Amino acid sequence: MTTVDTTATFSAGTYRPGTIRNRVLWALQILLGLFFIIASGGPKLVMPNALTDNAPENLVIPFGLLIFIGIVEVAGGIGLMVPRLTALAAAGLSVLTVLAAGTQAFIADKPAMAIFPLVLAAIFAWIAYERRAGVTDLRNSPSR
Repeated sequence: MTTVDTTATFSAGTYRPGTIRNRVLWALQILLGLFFIIASGGPKLVMPNALTDNAPENLVIPFGLLIFIGIVEVAGGIGLMVPRLTALAAAGLSVLTVLAAGTQAFIADKPAMAIFPLVLAAIFAWIAYERRAGVTDLRNSPSR
């Protein structure tokens, strides 16, 4: 009788997704990373005045906070495409999108607009979970 040792594949430090799952994750990471760099965070940094003039719901957010959110979104988008940082970037973007959903639902008083950020939060949480080995690798790497 043959026994299979499954403890190594489910350990937090050694778990790696399979080939197809890995490709799906990378496709999502690149797509969402480019979305956050080009379509979400980029306009907040390049033309923040146009955003506040054209979107009245952005007026409830202070200008400095809008710039900070743009920086965080661009950094998260870049982090999604850096293999060692994907888990941390996905976890951070998951928190950011949950906060964006709360802002849409309670501050902007548009609860229907909160659905898209919540879907993104679930996707980012899944990416962070699947890439959790990267956090352990980052923690165990020697400091330079």
